[in-house]
Amino acid sequence: EVSSVIAAKFAEILVEAGIPSGVFQYIPCKGSTVGSHLVKHPDVNTIVFTGSQEVGCQIYAEAAILQPGQKHLKKVIAEMGGKNAVIVDESADLDPAVAGVVQSAFGYSGQKCSACSRVIVLEPVYEAFVNRLVEATRSLNVGVAEEPSTQVGPVIDANARDRIQGYVAKGKAEAELVLEMEVPENGYFIGPTIFSHVKPDAAIAQEEIFGPVLSVIRAKDFDEALAIANGTNFALTGGLYSRTPSHIDRAYAEFEVGNLYINRGITGAIVARQPFGGFKLSGVGSKAGGPDYLLQFLEPRHVSENVQRQGFAPIEGVD
Repeated sequence: EVSSVIAAKFAEILVEAGIPSGVFQYIPCKGSTVGSHLVKHPDVNTIVFTGSQEVGCQIYAEAAILQPGQKHLKKVIAEMGGKNAVIVDESADLDPAVAGVVQSAFGYSGQKCSACSRVIVLEPVYEAFVNRLVEATRSLNVGVAEEPSTQVGPVIDANARDRIQGYVAKGKAEAELVLEMEVPENGYFIGPTIFSHVKPDAAIAQEEIFGPVLSVIRAKDFDEALAIANGTNFALTGGLYSRTPSHIDRAYAEFEVGNLYINRGITGAIVARQPFGGFKLSGVGSKAGGPDYLLQFLEPRHVSENVQRQGFAPIEGVD
C-alpha cells in the first residue's frame, strides 16, 4: 500500500494499450483485508507475492486451506527477501569490488531484496578493503530524490526509518561502527551505515534490514567465507570478487543463491538474460523473467488418442 503509484501507472498504460475490460484489475488497499480476502477466495487459482517472509509464509499457509466451493489447489509464487552477501578474496581487484559493493548496498537506499547487506572479506585484504569502502561511501550524496545529484534518498516511510534505526542501534551493540553518514533533518532519511568486525551470527548479519546498512565480516580463508555466506535462511543473490579460478569454480558449485554474480554488482538483473529469484526462505517458484515463469500460470494438459482404425473402411478406387 505504500508503493501504489507505480502499479496505477502500469494500469493506465494497459488501458491505453487497449487491454479488454475486466482482464486486469488494479485494487489499491491499506492493510491486509483485501489481500487476505483474495488469497482465500475460492476462485483465485494462483497467488504471486513479493514482500516480507512473515507475510509470505502467512499467504502460503492460508492458500493451503480448502475453501467452500473451491475446486482446485492454489499455487503460490513468493519472493520473500534475502540477506545477500558478497565475498571479496585476497586476489580480487579492489577497485571494482569497492564500487560494486557500494552500489549494491546503498543504491535505492538499500531498499532492494537483492541489495548487498553483508560483505565477507578474507583476512589478507580486510583492512585495506574496509578503509577504501568507507572512503568511497563517504563520497555519496544523501538528499531529496528530486535532486539529480542525489545518490541516496530517503527510505519509503516513517515505519521503515524507525525499523532501520532499530537495527543500527543493534549494530552499535554488536559490532564496530565505522561509518554513519549525516542526513537532512526533514524526511525519512537513513545515512549509509557500515559496521566492521561483525560476527556471522549477529542480528545485523542474519536478519533482512531493507535499508542502507552494511555488515563487513572477516573470514580467515575461502572455506570459511563460503560457510558464512551460506549461513543464513535466505538464498536470493550473492557475489564474488576474485581472480582465482578455483574460487570462482567453487562459487559456481557451492554458493547457495538463486542469482550469483561474479566480479560485478549483485543488483539489477536483466529480464530474459538473468532470470531472477531465490530459494530456501527467500521464496518459491520459477524465476521471474525465465522461460518457466509464465508456465506457472497455466495448467498443463496431455491428450492421447488411439488412431488405429476400428473395422474395415473401404478405400476409394479399390475393389
